[in-house]
Amino acid sequence: MSTAREVQQEEPKMADDKSKADEPRDSSADEPRGKESGGGRLSRLRWRKKEMPGGLWLKCENCAATIYRKEVVERAYTCPQCDFHFTMPGRDRVQHTLDEGSWEELFEDLTGLDRLEFVDSSPYAEKLARTVQRTGQNEALICGRGEIKGRPVVVAILDFKFLGGSMGEVVGEKIALACDVARLENRPLVMFTASGGARMHEGMLSLMQMAKTCSALSRLQEDGGLSICVLTHPTTGGVTASFAMVCDLTLAEPGALIGFAGPRVIASTIKQELPAGFQRAEFLLEKGQIDLIVDRPKMRDRLSMLIDFGTHAWTEPVGGTRVVGDEPPASEPDASSLDASDPGASDPGASDPGASDPGTQALAAQGGVDGDARDPAGADSEEE
Repeated sequence: MSTAREVQQEEPKMADDKSKADEPRDSSADEPRGKESGGGRLSRLRWRKKEMPGGLWLKCENCAATIYRKEVVERAYTCPQCDFHFTMPGRDRVQHTLDEGSWEELFEDLTGLDRLEFVDSSPYAEKLARTVQRTGQNEALICGRGEIKGRPVVVAILDFKFLGGSMGEVVGEKIALACDVARLENRPLVMFTASGGARMHEGMLSLMQMAKTCSALSRLQEDGGLSICVLTHPTTGGVTASFAMVCDLTLAEPGALIGFAGPRVIASTIKQELPAGFQRAEFLLEKGQIDLIVDRPKMRDRLSMLIDFGTHAWTEPVGGTRVVGDEPPASEPDASSLDASDPGASDPGASDPGASDPGTQALAAQGGVDGDARDPAGADSEEE
């Protein structure tokens, strides 16, 4: 029990605490102590920490070295320590492969549709729209005209950053259209692949593109055209099982993963240990599945050499077909070949802004690959 004296001593103490709380605080007391006040180096670092921008450094998948991203880009996406070849974005591939100022993109307006209304973690239509916004391109395949050391070519490039470079309706259609442009304009076709295979979101429609692309390449070869495919890391699934392996020449970059099913799936299925380097470019070259491995810095030189070889390899037509190097027929397409049901058949320029181009106009006159490929929004077309 408190005595009267103790109560009297506590009352002045509480009054003093209340008066101190009402007094204005000195803000300087809360500031970190610097070197002059003995705060030390740790205090200065704590209050002067700067934010470092992300994405400046990369870790090499092969040698585990930490490398400056800008240096990797300047070396055409190869590691300065071990020369490992990183997956290269499609637009950068265009700049690295073609002569400056020669690139002319074709069929860039073709876009896909969610015909099956496919839904996994999110609807396919929403995923497609987000990918278009993030990448700035409408589909995984970039194709167009260009020149490699002055040699006119048609180029088709699969960009892995667009849904893993997967092949859907539009990718298959653009490859078929690229084959037709190469055939009609008498240009070699050069393709670069980086893909996870067929696009599962489009089901059977994506698998149909395997036959479609092979058929278009077969028609190009029958007319004496030259086709070259460069397999880059990774090239798997339905792309490997179709157009990537049926070109006249099949090249690969060092260390590229090339196959149908992945090595882990194969190992678990056959219950056997796979040999070292299985499904890598060097392994496939040893087995005769590819023709040549080319380092990325030497790709332009090697492609120009192969184009010269291919375009001058035949000196006379075989079986009545047109040989690469000959001039295409000068006669205009017969008007009867136009699709009468097409409102723009009588005037290709009325329905197709690019019809003023000679190659595209000739392609449009033949109705494209499926007869209506010129209209991306055609309801009966196999591509969008």
